[in-house]
Amino acid sequence: MPTKQRHQVRKGKHGGMQLVLTEDVTNLGKQGDLVEVKAGYGRNYLLPNGLATVPTEHNMRLLDRYKQRVQAAREARIADLKIVAEQIQRVSVTIEANANEEGHLYGSVGAPEISKALKAQNLMVEPDMVKLEGPIRECALYSVKLNLGHDIESEVKVAVVRQQEKK
Repeated sequence: MPTKQRHQVRKGKHGGMQLVLTEDVTNLGKQGDLVEVKAGYGRNYLLPNGLATVPTEHNMRLLDRYKQRVQAAREARIADLKIVAEQIQRVSVTIEANANEEGHLYGSVGAPEISKALKAQNLMVEPDMVKLEGPIRECALYSVKLNLGHDIESEVKVAVVRQQEKK
């Protein structure tokens, strides 16, 4: 009966194990990097969670194909985000809020309200994409920065107006 062949993990120059990252790992490296880690970290965390693999010829070929697909998807996503950024710069949003006579809001307008107003215009902007220095507490016209991801930024004009009383 043939015995199962195990891949021998290569040792690095500092005595740790060498692995190839299949995902970006914070404070360690990017996808496709050959890294050297302590044996316990690799064996107990990186390998079981699918964040790294043993650097064999077969695994390297699979990783290259996977990286090409991810790169193509990333480029398509960036192209879509650039189109959305251009659309956002052309629109302005009006948000009604409760305010007193002088224009001071009783509450505040924050990222969730701006995101909801943009979604009402079929622009998919999540609250964490809205970059405010602080909540808006006055009725006025504001220029709000948006970070759509992949270093694509845009700006939207937000008019905060006093809510009209119902008669």
